[in-house]
Amino acid sequence: MRWQSLPRRANQRGVALLLVLWACTLLAILLGGYAALARTEGLQARYQFAQTQAHYAAEAGLMRAAYGLQDPVAKQRWIGDGRPYTFQYDNATISLSAIDESGKVDLNTATPEVLQALFHATGLKPADAQVLADRVVDWHSPASLGDEADTERAKYVGAGRDYGPRHGSFASIEELQMVLGITPALYRQLEPVVTIWSGTASPNPNTAPPLALAAIPGMTPEQLVAIQAARSRQANDPSLALGNGTTHSIRSEATLADGTHAVLRATIRLTGQGSAQPYVVLRWQEGEAE
Repeated sequence: MRWQSLPRRANQRGVALLLVLWACTLLAILLGGYAALARTEGLQARYQFAQTQAHYAAEAGLMRAAYGLQDPVAKQRWIGDGRPYTFQYDNATISLSAIDESGKVDLNTATPEVLQALFHATGLKPADAQVLADRVVDWHSPASLGDEADTERAKYVGAGRDYGPRHGSFASIEELQMVLGITPALYRQLEPVVTIWSGTASPNPNTAPPLALAAIPGMTPEQLVAIQAARSRQANDPSLALGNGTTHSIRSEATLADGTHAVLRATIRLTGQGSAQPYVVLRWQEGEAE
């Protein structure tokens, strides 16, 4: 009987060894999974921390631009015509640009001729540009009486829209996308050069970006050359700048040493250096335009 029990004990030891090996393998897998999870969470935490750093650096850029645009020293004052400004903040490089809203095309107050020239400058044919200009004017104008208003609404309904023209002022720049004929690609072209905050009939040539300059009636090549020459002189002496208004669109991009970056775009109205609140935010966007 003693000799017969030896194989059974050996089998039991073998089974126990296998169980131990399986347990060790399972434990190793679990530990490996926990280690990978911890590493992933650590990477995510570092990424979120870097993104937060970049975001607040971009906000610091916005505040720097608000000061630069109303610097009490005229020769150091920033010019709101889209030219770039760069400075270091902590471990971030911040690139800034500001455009005076008076240099843009106001959707609510621009003349039909300015709107048509703007649409034509984007590459549309003159007839198509005229149609879009009329639709923008119709959008913010009071409703007409009779069949004309019904006809305009019918065009929107026929295009699959469940609305017609607002017949009231544009409440936001994004609302332009609702106008019949404004495609996503066209809106991306127009968004940087249109506004609802200037209240002018035509862009200010001293601060207008190129596409808005093309919308100014009667603008000749000679005048464009003169404007570019004037802006070159302003680069050396900002006190020569004309028409640097109080409402600006600012783009602030912060890039950290590891390449992490954040973009902030805001439209602000300056209230003066002596004010408790130096600027008021009219529009706030994070990230690049879609």
